[in-house]
Amino acid sequence: MLYIEPEAIVTPDGLLEDHAALVDGERIVAVDYSSILSCPEEARRVEAAGLLLAPGFIDLQINGAFGNDFTDEPGTIWEVASLLPRYGVTSFLPTIISSPRERVATAQDVICEGPPLGVRGATPLGLHLEGPFLNPAKRGAHNPTYLRLPDAAETQNWTLDKGIRLVTLAPELPGAHEMIEMLVARGIIVSAGHSLATYDQGVASINAGITYGTHLFNAMPVLDRQEPGLVGALLGDDRLTVGIIADGIHLHPGLVALIWNAKGPLRISLVTDAMAALGMTEGTYKLGDQHVIVEGATARLEDGRLAGSVLSLDKAVRNLVEFAGCTPRDAISTVTTVPASVLRMENTLGRIAPGLRADLVLLNSDLRVVETLIAGDVIYSTRADLGERGG
Repeated sequence: MLYIEPEAIVTPDGLLEDHAALVDGERIVAVDYSSILSCPEEARRVEAAGLLLAPGFIDLQINGAFGNDFTDEPGTIWEVASLLPRYGVTSFLPTIISSPRERVATAQDVICEGPPLGVRGATPLGLHLEGPFLNPAKRGAHNPTYLRLPDAAETQNWTLDKGIRLVTLAPELPGAHEMIEMLVARGIIVSAGHSLATYDQGVASINAGITYGTHLFNAMPVLDRQEPGLVGALLGDDRLTVGIIADGIHLHPGLVALIWNAKGPLRISLVTDAMAALGMTEGTYKLGDQHVIVEGATARLEDGRLAGSVLSLDKAVRNLVEFAGCTPRDAISTVTTVPASVLRMENTLGRIAPGLRADLVLLNSDLRVVETLIAGDVIYSTRADLGERGG
């Protein structure tokens, strides 16, 4: 049992000061004023003076990290999972980009088999399949060899219990609407991305069941006064949540502020779209079967096209505060309550409330990670008395 009394607890409704949280096993069992919720004798007090207690961070789009690429080697999902808590990440969607059919099946097996014995880290909540049903004209860093039209036969095994959680597709492709309806009926989240969809096509796809937009503005038509395109459809519909990469490279800081003013804290999900170079030095890394050159904070293919990022999720939160001028609490919601809601897991993750899983992050005043707990266990800490843990 753990007793945590921070400077404040981050909730969707604001910061709770003079409050404490009690964790028993994998669950939060109580949150109340510290004068009421005193530390039980059997509990271990977690030193948290001057720190913010936030829900664990959730990344809906990450291609790899620490030298590993999920599409190239799906088995590395667990190695990356063990290290992501240093960025406050407690759960994530390993993202498989357009690739040979058997690569998705291999990744599904990795997810369904669960972690190797002794591995502790962030929890993969299922796969994000970014492709292969994308528009070749907006392929980004995807290998055009693997792009194809929606095919029901190919997706027979794409179910929640077979490890598929979210699928990004181009809604203007022939057969896309039938695919959207079929996947949504299975409980899979469908997102629009890598697309040349017009505004009307975007609206029609939303009505067909799309509820998310993958890395808004990137790999989409420009927003035009006569043809708002997919961007206009995603920005203008309050039912839609949009993912954004707030690294200052994929989106100008001023555009991040514009998106914030248009969608607000309840409809923006910060993602990293990080690739194998996250947590590594400059150099050349894999993204699927292609090579990416990383210089500074930028990852590009040899022809200059952006190929994911080297952004960490905690850095994205700090950037959002800077770019949009929002409060830390609102920025934190974009990596906690919002992605949990997108995944329809708000009764399990994304908030600090009794009954929810004890995935928690302690942050200092600069929003840097001090300690990460997953299912009530300290997985990562920078504290001198505990040492630095990452697995």
